[in-house]
Amino acid sequence: MAIDHILVPIDGTDVGFRALSFGLDLAAPFNARLDAVHITTEEPEATAPVLGRTQRILDTADVETSLEVSPELDLDFRPADRLGKDILDLVAERGYDHVVMGHEEPPGPVERAILGSAAETVLRSERVTLTVVP
Repeated sequence: MAIDHILVPIDGTDVGFRALSFGLDLAAPFNARLDAVHITTEEPEATAPVLGRTQRILDTADVETSLEVSPELDLDFRPADRLGKDILDLVAERGYDHVVMGHEEPPGPVERAILGSAAETVLRSERVTLTVVP
């Protein structure tokens, strides 16, 4: 198995940062490129702490990395399945061969039914290898 290009969607949660660290560890032995992408509906100043922490983690990497923000400012509410589809669009556009995502279960069945899971959307697509970090 070879891995050339890894996508790690960043959401600013602790589990998301664990996924980023895992992705860097995964990329190293393959000398794979890793792209961290923050898909957000927030204004740019609200994402500054997330991007700062992400960049500090990327600065420790021994592989080629990049960080970008993909703003979707026109949406008031962004269900997880929509985020999953955005991630799959990036996979198709850029040719990622591996995605690493953090995932935490919503607190209850109602929240899960309403919010869904971006990781589940990516997994069910079977378009790309996915590693889920708890």
